[in-house]
Amino acid sequence: MADQAWGENGIVPFLRAGPPPDRTRVEGWRQWQERRSTFIPAPRLTAEEFAAMSPRRRALHDLHRTATHVNMGLLETPMSAKVTKLMRGRMRNNALNFEPGTRDGLMVSGGGYLGKTETACDAAATFEMLWRDLHRQLLPGPVPGTRDLFVPVAYCRTPVRATPKGLCAAVLDFYGAPLPKTLNGMIRAVRDSLRDHRTTALLLDDITRLRLHREDDQDTLDLVRELMDLNVTLVLIGVDIPRSGLLRSGYPDPRTGQWVFPPAKPGKSYNPSAATQTERRFDLVDLDPFDYDTAAGMTAFIQHLAGIEDRLRLFRARPGMLTEGGMPEYLFRRTRGIVGLLKRLIEDGCTEAIESGAEELTPELLSAIPINLGNLTDRDPTAGEIPEVPTDVPVPARKPRRKGRNTVYDDRGGSAAGG
Repeated sequence: MADQAWGENGIVPFLRAGPPPDRTRVEGWRQWQERRSTFIPAPRLTAEEFAAMSPRRRALHDLHRTATHVNMGLLETPMSAKVTKLMRGRMRNNALNFEPGTRDGLMVSGGGYLGKTETACDAAATFEMLWRDLHRQLLPGPVPGTRDLFVPVAYCRTPVRATPKGLCAAVLDFYGAPLPKTLNGMIRAVRDSLRDHRTTALLLDDITRLRLHREDDQDTLDLVRELMDLNVTLVLIGVDIPRSGLLRSGYPDPRTGQWVFPPAKPGKSYNPSAATQTERRFDLVDLDPFDYDTAAGMTAFIQHLAGIEDRLRLFRARPGMLTEGGMPEYLFRRTRGIVGLLKRLIEDGCTEAIESGAEELTPELLSAIPINLGNLTDRDPTAGEIPEVPTDVPVPARKPRRKGRNTVYDDRGGSAAGG
């Protein structure tokens, strides 16, 4: 069983060759899309099977276990399922709509570390695989010796200090297209790239970096909305969009619930034909943290913990390690139901459990683990992209109860005592 983790030469198959894929480039997006579900977790071994291995194999297995804990993948939640369903339906419907006109867009809103980007990218990648498969069946393949120009989905990040030129550069960089010197030339190049690559969905991440108190920010937002005329599904991803100011020129349609943005007024905008634009419509969907105040919220959180528990490779792990006793409430208080904080706490807790030999997660072990978010140079704290990390969360008390002459504890998160 242990040999399933490695090849005949002892090569570890889970090691990454080179840097992680850059999804803001078309080659990196395709690489990430093809590899996102290929990780093979470490085999489940007992402590006895592990002890019977050679020192080298034990070290490799510990490395594989660590890789398993930090590559648990995207676990669906009721909140992410709602986003995924809406995204896939909208991208599919818009892609199959051959009528001219503006396509309805999507706004995915939520706090930092709630998984907005991963949820949206996963939904878009799944749609792209379906769309590519359909094209392979119905349309001729690429000509040998030429570059495949078919790029159904494009993913870009909004620059920290956004300008119309900066946003155009981000889109053109995704395709590897040259950058014209003038803004009008860049806008034409963006239109040409989207059309020539037959792109049907454009994801713009970190859109709430637009503050709109600067003229450049307003001009950039005008450009974003104009992109909806290019027969693409525009997906805007940002932190707390309702409070960001991006909706201030729009109003909710009482019939559909969509946010409607009237045509931009001519004036100082870079776009002289703004008055002729049509209105834009967006569905706004929130990706919220887990709720622990209702029975349904508690059940969803505990089910999520059970999904995590099933993916752990600790020798003393047991059913209920994360889901029974005071552990669920403790984990919720440590993370406030934010999936990104929970993931980091579990990762670091598993590392400590392996290195210390504890081989299980308990509130006592996790209480000594600070939630360290690591290198955040690619996030903008002023845009709410970094959440507040809860501190000073007390360890749940274990409640003793008598059982004959022995004392045991109801809290499965701690170690039982007897005798």
